[in-house]
Amino acid sequence: MKDKILILVKTYPNISKKYFEIVCTAGINEKGEWRRVYPIPFRNLKEVEKYKKYQWLEVDIERNYSVPRPESYKLINQKIKIITEKPIETKNNWEKRKKILFKNHKTTIYSSLEEVITKAKANELSLCFFKPKKITKFSYEETDRNWNKKILKALENEKQQLELFPEIKKDIRILKKLPYKFYYSFTDKNNLEARLMIEDWEIGQLYWNCLRRSNSEQKVLEDVRKKYEEEFLSKHDITLFLGTTRKYHNWSKNPFLIIGVFYPKKANYNAPVTL
Repeated sequence: MKDKILILVKTYPNISKKYFEIVCTAGINEKGEWRRVYPIPFRNLKEVEKYKKYQWLEVDIERNYSVPRPESYKLINQKIKIITEKPIETKNNWEKRKKILFKNHKTTIYSSLEEVITKAKANELSLCFFKPKKITKFSYEETDRNWNKKILKALENEKQQLELFPEIKKDIRILKKLPYKFYYSFTDKNNLEARLMIEDWEIGQLYWNCLRRSNSEQKVLEDVRKKYEEEFLSKHDITLFLGTTRKYHNWSKNPFLIIGVFYPKKANYNAPVTL
């Protein structure tokens, strides 16, 4: 089926034996229904297909029943048509974006962790808007600086084979792995506490952009913290986009990650009623 999707989520890329590099992409269609289109080898798309967040896409998709998560779809013909030339603007405190995201009767903003976890375990949802009662802290921790050796070796072997065929238009550079994981700690409306990893593309790009301006990792981490903690939490009204992982979807104590952050300024922001 053909569907129009407003892209809200692009996670930081991961490597894959089959696709080299994959990006989890998700958004809502014109009815306000969530769609996850996965996997997408983003850097190997044609230039006219390389979409940005808050652009409308037209895609031919079908339900991906090999994945247990209910909003998961796959491309039928691997073609992506970008409908809007530029991302939806942020003028008037993100007014156009808010209208599209929150005007539809199917749009629900959850505020109870117990509710979304219960629904995930019942396979009723794997993507949602979530309004925390209070975000209490931004934190980070160091992780492996290199990709999985077995996958990396397989990719290097394929890379060498592809280099023998220059007519194959494929970006075969292997993306740098982020050496840190980033987290928000928050409470929900029932004062239940959670600490979830942020996997948004933006935070990865922010890290690398800051690193290009500084030789000190600690300075870079402090700059990222200031952006996501001091600036966002003091000046912006935060709604989180949450998504489950395929591995932990319907059995983990809390299977969710933060896969996007919606952050208009606090002034004059009228969010829909939460549940």
